[in-house]
Amino acid sequence: MLAKKTSKNQLTLPKEIVRDFPDVDLFDATIEENRIVLTPVKVTPITASLAGVRAKMEKLGLTTADVEEAVKWARE
Repeated sequence: MLAKKTSKNQLTLPKEIVRDFPDVDLFDATIEENRIVLTPVKVTPITASLAGVRAKMEKLGLTTADVEEAVKWARE
């Protein structure tokens, strides 16, 4: 299937392709072996992401002090 590039560098994806991604509005575009690869991206609200990060930190036993130390190390 062909996707045409417009004068504004936009691509129009064929209906046959996008019908398999009905709830996707964003795609991550990368180049792999001289090909453009589009990967569907699901954006989650920042609150949901933050809660997930905090839960993972707790599961790993990381503390606020650990994070502060890591940030300090990364900024050096």
